[in-house]
Amino acid sequence: MSEFGILSIGPPLLAIVLAIATKRVIPSLFVGIWAGGIIYTGSFGIAQSFDWLIEAIIADDGFHAQILVFTLLLGSGVALIWRLGGAIAVRNWAVERLESRRKIGLMTWILGMGIFFDDYANTAIVGNTMREASDRLRISREKLSYIVDSTTAPVATIGISSWVAFQLSMINEGFSNIESEGAAQAPDVFTVYLQSIPYNAYALLSIVMVGIIVTTQWDYGEMLDAEHRAQTTGAVSAPDADPLQDMNESLSEPNATRPMLRTFLLPISMLLAVTIGGALWTGYNGQPVFEPLFALEITSFVREMVTIAGDGAWTTALMWGSFAMVMTAIAIGLAYDLCDLDESIDAILEGFGLMLTAVTILVLAWTIGTVANALGTGNYVASSVETILSPGIFPALVFLVAAVISFTMGSSWATMGLLTPTAIPVAFELTGGFGSTSVVVGAVFSGAIFGDHTSPISDTTVLSSTFTGTDLIAHVRTQSYYAVTVAIVSILFYLTYGFFETSPVALLPVCVLLLVGVVYGLSKFDAKRKGIDLTSIRNGAGDSTYDSSSESTPPTERLD
Repeated sequence: MSEFGILSIGPPLLAIVLAIATKRVIPSLFVGIWAGGIIYTGSFGIAQSFDWLIEAIIADDGFHAQILVFTLLLGSGVALIWRLGGAIAVRNWAVERLESRRKIGLMTWILGMGIFFDDYANTAIVGNTMREASDRLRISREKLSYIVDSTTAPVATIGISSWVAFQLSMINEGFSNIESEGAAQAPDVFTVYLQSIPYNAYALLSIVMVGIIVTTQWDYGEMLDAEHRAQTTGAVSAPDADPLQDMNESLSEPNATRPMLRTFLLPISMLLAVTIGGALWTGYNGQPVFEPLFALEITSFVREMVTIAGDGAWTTALMWGSFAMVMTAIAIGLAYDLCDLDESIDAILEGFGLMLTAVTILVLAWTIGTVANALGTGNYVASSVETILSPGIFPALVFLVAAVISFTMGSSWATMGLLTPTAIPVAFELTGGFGSTSVVVGAVFSGAIFGDHTSPISDTTVLSSTFTGTDLIAHVRTQSYYAVTVAIVSILFYLTYGFFETSPVALLPVCVLLLVGVVYGLSKFDAKRKGIDLTSIRNGAGDSTYDSSSESTPPTERLD
């Protein structure tokens, strides 16, 4: 239990409430940090607040500092691609081949699932790739940001990535915390992880939910309002929106004389190749990787690849990859005479400026996490529910506790790190064995991602808004309707399993059907209540021009 009691949840909740109420994220975060300093020191707290800022940047052996370097270099790479006309080339290609809103949404969804190795790279690549094309077909920025954000962490948590390596280490930590003779019989950590995937209900259903939304075009809540605005006025952002970045205002005019796809594909390909190759190279343990594959020992091969990926220095590899991206873009500009060296340097500096707001919010969001750790926020939340445990409701309760911790701390990793080593021993004591370990692990991961999706101080939420050019609070508000829907279905999943021990293989298809029914019903109800014609939105009632500001553009023709 935290020595600060209920006060420990005050600073992160204050920051979140202020951010939503004022739509001013940076001052809201700093007020939350300052409040934490006051609680922690019992005085004015300014000195402690700045100490936490420094600690957040240099924490985890420079992990955050590496992410900042990667983000700045990525911004420079994006600026160079923009300057070379790469965004125009992608937009032209998409408009020629992806002529409907549904196809644009599906392509964004597929790209999100395809870039599984890192959530930061996922948001950057997919957000920048699809923004121009989605604007062209009047898809609201809020909708694009939702698709991008909901195929980052959910995909990374079940793919070969640094996430999986971290999750494996937390499962192992949980086993080591079991103080019983039975601990010697703990199952294999990798096996537990694989078995937990079907129980990672929120992650799996969140990915499916995106597919349902983009395929059917059934929207509801504030997302329906955003889509109706974009289609009827051409304004892909709300009139009062304050996007974290605006490519048109922050960057110089692109080279539109020779838009070539290679100016986009080659730098992005270099980013992917160097990042994945660098991570695998740094994680290679000298073992004969392909021998199990040749012997048709598929499980052993997958285990070895996950181990290599897990041991890899992903943040270092991301820095290498983003630097390679920048150098490749410069070389292309010089080779094709699209921009000279001085113009390339100007673009790099513009890219740094493009990311300053995102970097500032990232640092402040990490600092709120540091404040929460210092005050024992996660421990307080976890210990507060220990008295209401029972085997039947335990998975659902773990999901909810993980969601609350992740929401208040703004970090799914911090939540997994705090709760997994605690939840596994509790599950062992409640059941007298390891039978429920996989479902509890899945519930922790699910709840952590759900809280992350609904928190305006989450790093992936911030980056999704940044790279899609979306107002951060608008993104959180519109996405929350869909995230909460998936969370409710996930809770039903865990309760059904907890009381009836139904197989997840049978439960998940039922949950998918339930999602389809709920989305259809809410969409029809909300559209009727607001007097909005869903067909006009689904078919694209606007023309092929768009306006990313508040100015209206009259619809003239259908797009689908």
